[in-house]
Amino acid sequence: MVGETLKHYEIEELLGKGGMGTVYRARDKRLGRAVAIKVLNPDMTTNSDRRRRFLQEARAASAVTHPSIAQIYDVDESEGRTFIAMELVEGQTVRQLVATHEMDLLVSLEIAIQVAEGLAKAHQAGIVHRDIKSDNIMVTPEGHAKILDFGLAKPLAGAFGDTVSQSGSGQLSRLDTLVKTQVGTVVGTIAYMSPEQARGRDIDHRSDLFSLGVVLYEMATGRLPFAGQSLIETMHAIAYEETRPVTAFRENLPRELQRIVAQCLKKQPEDRYKDAAALVSDLKKLKRDTESGITRGISLGDRVREQIDSLKQFPPSSYAWGAIGLLLTLLLLYMVSTEKGPNMPLLLLLAALVLMGYRRLRNRRRNLLKAFVTKASKIAEIRMIVFRDNCATVLVDQARPKLYVHLNSMMDSLNRKLYFGEHMTVVIKEHSPTINLRELLEGPGVLYVREDALENVPPSFSN
Repeated sequence: MVGETLKHYEIEELLGKGGMGTVYRARDKRLGRAVAIKVLNPDMTTNSDRRRRFLQEARAASAVTHPSIAQIYDVDESEGRTFIAMELVEGQTVRQLVATHEMDLLVSLEIAIQVAEGLAKAHQAGIVHRDIKSDNIMVTPEGHAKILDFGLAKPLAGAFGDTVSQSGSGQLSRLDTLVKTQVGTVVGTIAYMSPEQARGRDIDHRSDLFSLGVVLYEMATGRLPFAGQSLIETMHAIAYEETRPVTAFRENLPRELQRIVAQCLKKQPEDRYKDAAALVSDLKKLKRDTESGITRGISLGDRVREQIDSLKQFPPSSYAWGAIGLLLTLLLLYMVSTEKGPNMPLLLLLAALVLMGYRRLRNRRRNLLKAFVTKASKIAEIRMIVFRDNCATVLVDQARPKLYVHLNSMMDSLNRKLYFGEHMTVVIKEHSPTINLRELLEGPGVLYVREDALENVPPSFSN
């Protein structure tokens, strides 16, 4: 389309293609200014009712103005092509900045603050973006963040006197559109969806907050919190799996950042921030603390919630032992407080039970590691597991992304069950001729060896 004209917009240059349409640099001949033109894919507007509704919604979204939102100038049609004319924002997307490692914590927080403020303005106007992702956030050379593609946003139910529903066929049609696009675009977009959006359910402003939480996680760690080998795996992870803490990838990150990200990524909308303004408040407070070098302690309420969340990960046996310990403590206090004096048989029984509890507690790390090995050894790709210096080295036939996610999830679950001591880590290594099997086998901490893993080892080891 370069060289063509849509109404009074002269197309000058192709800027990029996405799942929803193609973006061009153009010149508004009436006002003499450069603009960005997004020409929607035909399948977005083939249905006349759908096209009318899209134009109505895009024009409603254009009424939202904020420094962090790329302004929509026009929504129109020409020769059967529907297009959006919007502010041309020069700079790099957040995805590009993450890829080039040009973002530190303060930069990430400032971008998140600006985006959250823009979302707050849109949500107040009854508009939800629905597609917040790192590719839709542009950062200018001056450091100003701009949210793109608000023309594809959707009014919330009741906004502008309408009763728009996000569920049912309307939401599923959006997923159909995503599935028809190229694989990279599909996964990239799906990976930012909220659980309710991925399931095709009703969404509100809290869906945008989840997506922003994904972007904040990506800016802090350089990776996405939910990523599978297929669309189904990614959507399953979004709906059911917990993320690894941001501090697991960068130890110097403040715990408060992890708390903020975790609250954004809650599976249930009611567990997230109530609105974008509350998120902005926490982000600004963290940014001030980071700039001043203050390490703010976690509040008592948040600590209690963290402990409750961790208790949910414990198996029933842990609750049983906790109940026994509490019962024994109460019994001991009762005996000390009575006037009859100590009952020796009862005291001996109490001592034996306490000793058993102590031994179980002392050996808990070893037992948990044994459970990890038992479970991991059932995975066909795993050849060997060696544990040294609080690190489990897992030698595999092929290091698939799904295997990384699965083993790290298993180790995170194990660490949550530890009562004390340093957390354990897992390292996945793909088998190759450069791996010294002799050194691994001769060293300490060999916990599992698959039978065929010894085929290329000298005979002395295979006897």
